[in-house]
Amino acid sequence: MKPITILAATFALTASTGVLLADHHKSGEKEAKAEKAAPDLVSIASDSEDFSTLVAAIKAAGLVETLQGDGPFTVFAPTNAAFEKLPEGTVATLLEPANKEKLQAILTYHVIAGKKVMAKDVAPMKIATAQGSEATISIEGETVMIDGAKVIATDIEGSNGVIHVIDSVIIPSE
Repeated sequence: MKPITILAATFALTASTGVLLADHHKSGEKEAKAEKAAPDLVSIASDSEDFSTLVAAIKAAGLVETLQGDGPFTVFAPTNAAFEKLPEGTVATLLEPANKEKLQAILTYHVIAGKKVMAKDVAPMKIATAQGSEATISIEGETVMIDGAKVIATDIEGSNGVIHVIDSVIIPSE
């Protein structure tokens, strides 16, 4: 009788493991659906009062669809306060249709296309921006900087990338 009992116990263990694996698989499916349901980077910015100027600029530059695309993107997102640091009238001038190309160049300089750079992966380096120029990432003590702008919040994840909040608008040198 002992061999039958051992066989029955083995079958019961396999059956219960199969249920656990099935439950784990279902859990993985739920996680994947949750990831797909996560908002894209533009939606995240749109939901925050701190990025209303950035969102207006993205719309004026015609970049909404691009930044809602598959990505992945890493966006160094200036806050409203960052835009307020620009000389008076600069934002209003950039939002004019005649300055769309210049606005696009400035905004795409804040984007790393094809990479999701998380805070843990940051090191001093030059990194190619979607605008075509390289931006310089540096670390001063515990502060991460990109072209002199301080990174003040990190790793805001969306379905198509990540946002790092910066305290200044960075301008390409070209």
